[in-house]
Amino acid sequence: MEDVEINREEVLRYLGHRNQKLDDKLVGTVEECVEEIKRIASPKYIFKTFLITAREPEISLKNGLFELPGKEISRHLAGACECILMAATLGFEVDKKIRYYEKIDLAKAMILDACATAYIEEVCDRVCKDIEKDGIPQGKSLTGRFSPGYGDLPIQIQKGFLDVLDAGKRIGLTASSTNILMPRKSVTAVLGIVDESCGKVQSGCSVCSKRNECAYKRRSI
Repeated sequence: MEDVEINREEVLRYLGHRNQKLDDKLVGTVEECVEEIKRIASPKYIFKTFLITAREPEISLKNGLFELPGKEISRHLAGACECILMAATLGFEVDKKIRYYEKIDLAKAMILDACATAYIEEVCDRVCKDIEKDGIPQGKSLTGRFSPGYGDLPIQIQKGFLDVLDAGKRIGLTASSTNILMPRKSVTAVLGIVDESCGKVQSGCSVCSKRNECAYKRRSI
């Protein structure tokens, strides 16, 4: 995914920038970190389509032996008969480089971390566009992404989510005992397949239960 660009405005947002004047040193360091992340990252992704077989009391997926609990994911998938589980990662080299800079240059570590976060989001956006273009029937579209930990979809499903995708073997993505994705710069998400007439269902910051106190939420929320 060499043609996926890192959005500099998103990098600054993750750094807590709120339209302050940018000094040349910060701009230069951001550019250095953008180039470094793109050089060391190894983006990989996997996805699988499932038929939704039941909605009460939880979303049940055919042949997946997996359920998606919570009212908000049920609402998110209300117009869908099928959904996609996806996972993406930048790989362990990014984690290692961030830890390295944490020991010698904390400011640069923070900027590198923000660049990596912006990059994995752009990678996920590209994956979703590619799936929508080539992976679903004509007349259908995808909802937005909805990840474990959003709303009332519990983060505790993370391991089961990865097992269903066989993500450990296929892209090297696992979860810790506390449900932290490893590598850290990774994303898991659910997308509904709906009729184009349904339009996009809200996702991301707009449905997150922490949106009111989060310093990093998108400014339009």
